[in-house]
Amino acid sequence: MKHKILVSGHLTDDILSLLARDCDVQANGEDRPMGRADLLEAVAGVDGMLAMITDGVDAELMDRAPRLRVVSNMAVGYNNIDVAAATARGIVVTNTPGILTEATAELAFALILASARRVVDLDRRTRAGEWTCWAPLLFLSREVSGKTLGVVGLGRIGRAVARRAKAFGMKVLYHNRARLDAAEERDLGVVYAEKDELLGTADFISLHVPLSGETRHLIGRRELGLMKPTAYLVNTSRGAVVDEAALVEALREKRIEGAGLDVYENEPVLAPGLTSLDNVVLMPHVGSATVETRMKMARMAAENMLAGLRGQRPAHVVNPEVLTRRRA
Repeated sequence: MKHKILVSGHLTDDILSLLARDCDVQANGEDRPMGRADLLEAVAGVDGMLAMITDGVDAELMDRAPRLRVVSNMAVGYNNIDVAAATARGIVVTNTPGILTEATAELAFALILASARRVVDLDRRTRAGEWTCWAPLLFLSREVSGKTLGVVGLGRIGRAVARRAKAFGMKVLYHNRARLDAAEERDLGVVYAEKDELLGTADFISLHVPLSGETRHLIGRRELGLMKPTAYLVNTSRGAVVDEAALVEALREKRIEGAGLDVYENEPVLAPGLTSLDNVVLMPHVGSATVETRMKMARMAAENMLAGLRGQRPAHVVNPEVLTRRRA
């Protein structure tokens, strides 16, 4: 008898066909998250769930699915899943790390360039007919080359951003929970700095930390106040890493020069006042949204799911203690 699984997001036919070889697949065919009520109803009786980052996989949902054995999250982060509740119930949780590194680093650097060179703002002004002449001081922006980039969180994506910065001749400062050894710093061309020093020195600050109790509002009113008035903040990590209301205030009062955001505190709702500012570039959480990356993520999530349901060890397990307990 085939395992019954729920795919809560809209995936391509080749991924659904891969799953359907071993499983009875119930899939969301729309490019929108399933509503909470529909999700709770759909998980009843499933053995596996291929979840999206928009799904709240909590104790209530797990209790609606007493047969649930695997939750395969199609994302690197898994703050949408109550991992402790899953572990207590013997449910394996998996994720899709490593695949979206280059795509997200590309977007982070695109936001650096777009915010500094006012790409979105000047595109809008050009379309509106505001460009009527050339003048020496008209439509000025900031150069990126030769400036100082501060990377907060030097994991895979932070390192990929640092590598790109070298092509622009940038000095790269970084702050991380654990400092790299001297050889790694030389190889990457980065210099360690304490967080406050980095905030006060860098011309561009790019955030690449996971969301946790420790990192929630890592950048708030105090931290924004440490930044230079000519500095830019870029966030492609998690929205709640930044106090969005404090950021709106800092941008409106020109206490920093600009920002580029791909993630938000209460997605898809934006903080009041954010959309009226012309010194911020806003993207709809698309760091991994390239054809190449999303297809790789979906396949990895599917393979994690199938391995878990077969009793094998998936390639990327968040709570491996569940597997140990099963073998015992």
